[in-house]
Order: sequence, then structure tokens, then C-alpha cells
Amino acid sequence: MGKKRIVKTEAEKTEGDAKTSTTEASNISAQAGKKRIDSGILHVRSTYNNTELVLTDKKGNVIAAESSGKLGFKGAKKGTPFAAAKVGEILGAKAGALGVKEISVVVKGVGSGRESGIRGFISKGINITSIKDATPVPHNGPKPKKPRRV
Repeated sequence: MGKKRIVKTEAEKTEGDAKTSTTEASNISAQAGKKRIDSGILHVRSTYNNTELVLTDKKGNVIAAESSGKLGFKGAKKGTPFAAAKVGEILGAKAGALGVKEISVVVKGVGSGRESGIRGFISKGINITSIKDATPVPHNGPKPKKPRRV
């Protein structure tokens, strides 16, 4: 069949143009009215398979988040320091647009992207006030298996 065409009259065209211009103006004002923050907390979760960076305000409300899987890295490449650096750079650019000047960092996990994610983030000109390692450490763990009897 084919696509049906709808013909508009001159009066309908001018009304449609007025609607689009008001929506464009509201989008611009919404972007200008975004919450601007001075300082925040950067949470770095680095595992063997992935690296995730989350930027929050001082209360812990999430402002922006990125991960290496979200950037398009697949498989074993997600856990590399290069992928973590790229994640840090992108999140640093977002934070700079929001007006973040300084952050404190909370690192969790044992992956290879711990440091490179932070380095990529500070490459955008944001100062670090403190770095805290919150990696969970087991105190005793589960009961070991019984020895094998042969």
C-alpha cells in the first residue's frame, strides 16, 4: 500500500510551528534549571568483569552513572583499565557540565579498573578531597569442605 499523506492547511501549519517553538523553549529552560552541585561523592565499583562509576550528591542521591558495558565494551574488555578510564572521562565530562568542583571517592572491589577510573575522572579538572576503600573483606567465611576420602 504505501504511506498515507496528510495535507495541512496554512492555519494548521502555523499552529504546529508555535507548538514546536514552545516545546523547544521549555527544553532549554529545563536544561538551564538542572540542579547544579559544588561537591559530590564518586562511587567506583570495580570487579573482574566490569567497572561502574556512580556520581552522587552528599546525601547519596544519584546524579549520573556510567559503566564500561554501557559504553559498548563486551566480554573481557569490560574489566580492562582502558575501559575504566573511558568511563571515568565520560562521567567527568557530565560532572563538569553539572558544575561539580570537588569530590570524595569511595572505591569498592578488586578489579583492575580501580585507579584508572579515578584517573580518567580527574582528567576533566575535578579535585579529589578524599579516597576511601570500602571493599568488603570476609572475617571468617563459610565452613570449608570436608577432606576427600579415597
